[in-house]
Amino acid sequence: MRFLKPRNLPTRIASGAYILHAGLEKWHGDEERAKAIHGMAAGAYPVFKDMVPTRFLRLLAASEIAVGTALLLPFVSNRRAGTALTGFSGGLVYMYMRTPALHKLGSYWPTPAGVGVSKDIWMLGIGLGLLVDP
Repeated sequence: MRFLKPRNLPTRIASGAYILHAGLEKWHGDEERAKAIHGMAAGAYPVFKDMVPTRFLRLLAASEIAVGTALLLPFVSNRRAGTALTGFSGGLVYMYMRTPALHKLGSYWPTPAGVGVSKDIWMLGIGLGLLVDP
């Protein structure tokens, strides 16, 4: 059974490598970085408010490593990889939309601080594309 279609290689490799790298970088993140990332996430998702920032960073890193790896492994179907990417990037897009400092007042266009997070809309599109691929 063949899961990976050649036409999906560019998007799966580009997004998978990017997310995997981001997760590996966060895995060894310091407490200052953990507090910054945790603070932004807790603002959009109050359920994370009481979580220890370093634990949150580790869980986020593990999630990114898992999603990135799923996208890069050829035996993971497009549907499964797309589901993982859509869920993960959808959560990031939601956080972006709920954090006023990341987008211009009255708009969803990014501020300079939001450019790094606004790119997640592209990953959401890639994930949805993998889901609807026949």
